[in-house]
Amino acid sequence: MKAHTASLINAIALIIFGIWGYFGSVNPSYTAFIPVVGGFILIFLYPGTKREDKLIAHITVTITLLLFVGLFKPLYGAIEKTDYMAISRVTAMMITSVWAIIAFIKSFIDARKKREA
Repeated sequence: MKAHTASLINAIALIIFGIWGYFGSVNPSYTAFIPVVGGFILIFLYPGTKREDKLIAHITVTITLLLFVGLFKPLYGAIEKTDYMAISRVTAMMITSVWAIIAFIKSFIDARKKREA
């Protein structure tokens, strides 16, 4: 799968699960909107990522990596509360983020091979 497609799917997942996390929580916190904002930023960067702009692709993968790392704290909190829906939502966001990161790394490797050939 192309990196831009994986990034778009990740952005949509971040937005949907982040909003669900806020409105589905017994005591919602505005920090649930951090992945939502990140998802909208990724969607904003999508056109540049799709046309394979090197700088925008690196910015996109960096934001995705930061969002992935930032999701560990909510995951630990959900595990401590044994909130299985929250665990599922955060895990889904983390999986799509890792998937997008892997797609970007693969595209960076392919671009380097293409450049060297």
